[in-house]
Amino acid sequence: MTATCAGRYLTGAGCRPGSRATFPGIEFMVPIRHFFAELRRRKVIRAAGLYVLVAWMVIQVGEATFDSLDLPDWSLRLVIVLAALGFPLVLVLAWAYDLQPARDRKILRTPPTDRSPIESIAVLPFADMSPDGDQAYFADGIAEELLNTLTNCCRHLRVAARSSSFVYKGVDTDAREIGARLGVDALVEGSVRKSGDTVRITVQLIDVRDGYHIWSESYDRQLVDLFAVQDEIAHSVVDALDLSLTDHDRSAIAGSPPADVRAYEFYLKGRQFFHQSRKRSLAYAQDMYRSAIDVDPAYALAWAGLAASAALSAMLYPGAPSADKDIAQADAASARALELDPSLADAHAARGFALFLMQSYEEAEAAFEKAIELDPQQFDAHLFYGRTCFQQGRFEDAARLFTAAAKIRQDHEAEFFAAQALEASGRTEEAKTHYRASLEASAEHMKLNPDDSRAATFRAVSNGRLGNSEEGFRWAEQALAIDPTDAVVMYNVACFYAVEGESDRAIDILERAADAGFNRGGWLEHDPDLDSLRDDGRFKALLQSS
Repeated sequence: MTATCAGRYLTGAGCRPGSRATFPGIEFMVPIRHFFAELRRRKVIRAAGLYVLVAWMVIQVGEATFDSLDLPDWSLRLVIVLAALGFPLVLVLAWAYDLQPARDRKILRTPPTDRSPIESIAVLPFADMSPDGDQAYFADGIAEELLNTLTNCCRHLRVAARSSSFVYKGVDTDAREIGARLGVDALVEGSVRKSGDTVRITVQLIDVRDGYHIWSESYDRQLVDLFAVQDEIAHSVVDALDLSLTDHDRSAIAGSPPADVRAYEFYLKGRQFFHQSRKRSLAYAQDMYRSAIDVDPAYALAWAGLAASAALSAMLYPGAPSADKDIAQADAASARALELDPSLADAHAARGFALFLMQSYEEAEAAFEKAIELDPQQFDAHLFYGRTCFQQGRFEDAARLFTAAAKIRQDHEAEFFAAQALEASGRTEEAKTHYRASLEASAEHMKLNPDDSRAATFRAVSNGRLGNSEEGFRWAEQALAIDPTDAVVMYNVACFYAVEGESDRAIDILERAADAGFNRGGWLEHDPDLDSLRDDGRFKALLQSS
């Protein structure tokens, strides 16, 4: 039996220097404090204390009675030696049998013998059962952590994307129906109850083909043990699915947790805001990542998150007064993340993102390549590497990278950009496949985020490209109604009108977008959605001014 570093985050890699502890048949590498946390969880320390107490009492009784029983002098020495020899045996047995309360032990039922292997799975958002109902970000974070772990460590297992499975947050629907809608064989669902410094996590694995419960377990832990229990949950799900893991797969479950669990809580809040991809939410994300860093200045993943959120803000809102500051923040934070953990794929991806914004394209590509080498499932590295290639007019490379990103995560943005790159390459029929996939993914995404104006613009353009003009006009106007002054929204809506042949309307909106700060000349130059405007004098003027 082998246990790896406890707790991982997104696509984190590598363990901090720790201690190597060995029991017969059990070898693992964990940081010192997590090793002792595991000793407490398995009741090893309690068993040791009870054994010492009982042994001391036996020796005291022997010392008081052996003389009166006329036993030889060596009898008491024998009792002491036997007590000493039994001590390590008790430790090994306590560890091996994991003496936790019965309610915590996993329930495994014998499955039908004709059950076919599970090849696909979805992780649903965990329910927040906390007394005040204010820990949704925490429950979502634990579920997303498990989803990302399964995605990265089980490459032969198809894992439904977060944008698909999280649509069912708070929805009271039969597991079989959810499984059918997501097209998966199994579901993981659970709940989190957090109160003070304690947390109770309940998880169950369901075969949705027949509604059969394969495995369930409850974990009552101190927050300090959270990272160890996340690692334990991932291993338990993998074991219940009867999956074989390579050394690389096992290392994907490992990670480098922060020194303080409070840093992780701030990190989860930051990630929640980052997913919303709006100017205000990205500013909140940066605040949360900074708070995580204040708690643990050596938390490399928080530095990478700070860099990515600042870079995304600068990319989406290049004309905002904070854009230059965001780029500087992305540069400094990504460099710090790499300094702290050169093996962290997220840090290399964030570094590439920052370099891309600073137009250091060759260095950006090297950083993205390193991120993908460290973690082939690194979504952001593929997505933003694709953007770098697209902006340089390298459409084939961009299409390859965007398509790879879409395979890693069913994401409306990745699918849309893959379609655009293929369209720019002249591969129109292939592009339509990705436009359809983007429509499907953005529809699922907007069930969870109905006010996401950027997703609405993707729906507009995709519908236009597929000949659904009426739907396209509806979503274009809906996007403007949600965010009428957002430069990126205006640009995307202009793209839709250009696709529809409404040149004057398209250029009017492009000029408004430019006035609002949209100045990405590289994208204007290569975007195939704007091809109908290339000969227009007003459009040429926009290109020259961007």
